[in-house]
Amino acid sequence: MTKILVAGGGIAGTLTAIALHETGHEPVLYEAYDRGADGVGAFLTLAVNGLDAIAPLGLKDLVSGLGFETPRMTMSLGNGRRLAEFPLGGPLPDGTTTVTVLRSDLYVALRDEAARRGIPAEYGKRLIGASQTADEVRAEFADGSYATGDLLIGADGLRSRVRQIIDPDAPSPRYVPLLNTGGFAHGLALDDEPGVMNMVFGKRVFFCHVVHPDGSVWWFANVPRKKEPTESDLSGLVGERWRAELVSLLKVDKTPAAAIVEVTPEIYAPWATYDYPSVPTWRNGRMVIIGDAAHATSPSAGQGAGMAIEDAVTLARCLRDVPDHEQALATYEGLRRERVEAVVAQGKHNGDGKVIGPVGRLIRDLYLTHAFKKPVVDDPNEFMWKHHIDWDEKVTAASAAGLG
Repeated sequence: MTKILVAGGGIAGTLTAIALHETGHEPVLYEAYDRGADGVGAFLTLAVNGLDAIAPLGLKDLVSGLGFETPRMTMSLGNGRRLAEFPLGGPLPDGTTTVTVLRSDLYVALRDEAARRGIPAEYGKRLIGASQTADEVRAEFADGSYATGDLLIGADGLRSRVRQIIDPDAPSPRYVPLLNTGGFAHGLALDDEPGVMNMVFGKRVFFCHVVHPDGSVWWFANVPRKKEPTESDLSGLVGERWRAELVSLLKVDKTPAAAIVEVTPEIYAPWATYDYPSVPTWRNGRMVIIGDAAHATSPSAGQGAGMAIEDAVTLARCLRDVPDHEQALATYEGLRRERVEAVVAQGKHNGDGKVIGPVGRLIRDLYLTHAFKKPVVDDPNEFMWKHHIDWDEKVTAASAAGLG
């Protein structure tokens, strides 16, 4: 049995701790913020590959029950022309479809489930350093305390401290020139089927809304912003000023987007988009990174949570089946790197059509109109949704090379 320190008590870290606990290890979660500070945010779509991966952990029904089914999506242009409708991944053989959940609900449910399973968690523990010997790893925290264990897993997100410790020369995240925002509107009577994601390549903004079964409208918008914003820039885009800017950008389209934003009580302050095309070094001795710390992807992939789940399950399997810890971490990386970098690339590709100028927009709209005249046969996103991890299959050191 191995004591494993998990830096980062958000969704990725908590899932990792649950997966490790399932395989007989002793994970301990260390979260920089207090118990109630994480889990804030809008909503996320959890694709079927993520739900499939957590099924062996006994979490699929828990997570699916937090949200509502979103099995299909439509794609339209800002002129109101609907181009296509197609599945949003799945369904799985048992009928499970992609679901949309509040990020905070998912976080709280996983946190409470980890506690129910007896997984310890310490809050207010901001990691500032780590060192290792042949026998153990030591994590040091900003409050002066420290912890020792057999392994340290960095599930500490885009600005990962563990990544910096593993490789001081690790690259910085790449700015994807989009701002993200969203909200929840009430009191609108839209003629849309509940649970269908309505995505629009607008003239100035990419906008998506979905009607919840209770009639509320959940939405997000990707707003092009060529220059990477500073914290000061973002702090000025709040409240009614931000609402007015969004409405101005959206009202040129023949869609309900502007009306949705106008009646949204609270609009999320915007945040910038980043990804990591490739992080050269994921591991060093007794330390390894997972999730956004290793391969942050644009939200345009719809796979942030899914990739974290797959990481957690794969890492737990490797540590379950490969006795040597360094070989287990190498096998984990070998099983994951090619896939996650392909997902990051696809997310970047999906987002590129959202940040073009007027001429590029005309070319894009003509291309999309022509492309969707025929039914979608080869969906470039399909490889993300159809990925399956066999929890019961034994992992060997050769597995990463496709030999086991």
